[in-house]
Amino acid sequence: MTGPMKGTGPLALARGRFARHRLAVASALALVLLSALAVAAPMVEAALGVDGEAVDLFNRFAAPSAAHPLGTDELGRDFLVRLLRGGRVSLLVGLTAALAAAVMGTVVGLTAGYFGGRLDALLMRFTDAVISLPFLPLLIVLAAVDLEKVGLPADLVASENISLYRIVAIVALVGWTTVARLVRASALSLREREFVLAAHAQGAGALRVMGIHILPNLVSPIIVATTLSVGNVILLESVLSFLGLGIQPPIPSWGNLLTNAQELIWTAPSLAFYPGILIFVTVIAFNFLGDGLQDALDPKAMEG
Repeated sequence: MTGPMKGTGPLALARGRFARHRLAVASALALVLLSALAVAAPMVEAALGVDGEAVDLFNRFAAPSAAHPLGTDELGRDFLVRLLRGGRVSLLVGLTAALAAAVMGTVVGLTAGYFGGRLDALLMRFTDAVISLPFLPLLIVLAAVDLEKVGLPADLVASENISLYRIVAIVALVGWTTVARLVRASALSLREREFVLAAHAQGAGALRVMGIHILPNLVSPIIVATTLSVGNVILLESVLSFLGLGIQPPIPSWGNLLTNAQELIWTAPSLAFYPGILIFVTVIAFNFLGDGLQDALDPKAMEG
């Protein structure tokens, strides 16, 4: 008896479908390149022999050169290093917040879909209430809250990274609804399948059935929704940072680099162009990547 033909497994078929989505492949390569450059920021800094945080007022707005490939900013700091450092922060915030929101959405959606009934109705009405809130104004209000007045430790509030933690927490708290609805819809269908009923017949508890039998079948929609949300999170972080409510200096992000450059748009337009184009490319790339993963992980999408 011969085994399955090589290259016909689910993963191989998914890879084949993804490879046919040229925009998704190009986007994945672009994101890998951007991520690699962001991770390599300290090495680039060392190779150039510069300090990305060192202020040199005698070298403000320097033109691109071998020492400063993208020139310097309004404080004489190497702009390439600042961009790469900002990329680390923006990508980290996007990925972390999207993953946190996906976890929250998965818990809510799986619980609602599996148990159904009044619990399902309660959780979905709460989800609808969160969706109905005006998103950007809500983020602005939450970002402006004085953290000392909500009982957080003074040491944490004074931390240099508190603005980063705040953005991740805010986005996770309000960005889980899409994943919750997708997971709930799939869980409602899966809980009636034969393998779930068989697990119940063998005495498996609710947590085991949800974690072992239902959750693995929800991985595809969760991955797609999370990938699509990363670009939105980066865009929201950029908007909040541009408004002065996001990542705060001295930590660089693409959003606050744009904020610093808004008054210099005529003096040094490149200071606004580079972070702006990187935000644009990253958001578009994540959207195309999500589309490609959706096609690859759902064969019906390619047939339609």
